[in-house]
Amino acid sequence: MSKRSLVLIIDDEPQIRRFLRISLVSQGFGVIEAASGADGLARVKEEGPDLVLLDLGLPDMDGQTVLDALRAHSAVPVIVVSVREQEAEKVRALDNGANDYVTKPFGIQELLARVRSLLRYQGQANEDRTNLRYRYAGLVIDLAAHQVSLEGETVHLTPKEYAVLKRLVRHAGRVVTQSQLLREVWGPTHTHDSHYLRIVVSKLRHKLGDDPRTPHLLQTEAGVGYRLLAELDADATSRST
Repeated sequence: MSKRSLVLIIDDEPQIRRFLRISLVSQGFGVIEAASGADGLARVKEEGPDLVLLDLGLPDMDGQTVLDALRAHSAVPVIVVSVREQEAEKVRALDNGANDYVTKPFGIQELLARVRSLLRYQGQANEDRTNLRYRYAGLVIDLAAHQVSLEGETVHLTPKEYAVLKRLVRHAGRVVTQSQLLREVWGPTHTHDSHYLRIVVSKLRHKLGDDPRTPHLLQTEAGVGYRLLAELDADATSRST
């Protein structure tokens, strides 16, 4: 990292904050803390962190309310870290603007990997995302040229397949919920037609060389949505000189 990224931990449990602080500092991150939702929102405005780790069970307000208030004025990446493992909670948080969701207890290495992934690509978030190129092994997805190729051969996709893939590329490394994909690709009246999405994802896996029995490229978050492996070509975003 060219500069030390600042992470805000919003959690009312001192032992969790201490564990996260030690782990993050050991990886070169700066850390600030808040024990309540109100304090967390204030620290976002005052200190402008690069990423927020947000617990949902806060003493003064629900973490979902904190997320709603945060998204009203900030696009800072947010990873929800919570004991709540219900699919409805995960979907609500992701639909409301969380970038990722990790359930407690969690593996610290996995959490750190997700933090690094979000920060790695955050610099591209203010760019024109349609200019992104995605590369993984022999797969190349060039959104600017509207082209997809595998091992040098053009991959022919239907409009719906390309529309789903485009949205996953633009959020590579993040979970995109089923309802988001259905609303954006099929329209607001189809947010519960998950079978449409399952069919398209199955066809995409086949066309992109992703083994449907053990998918790696297009990862399923059961009952929540899909995540495209975060391997964006960092040099492919167009920039003015």
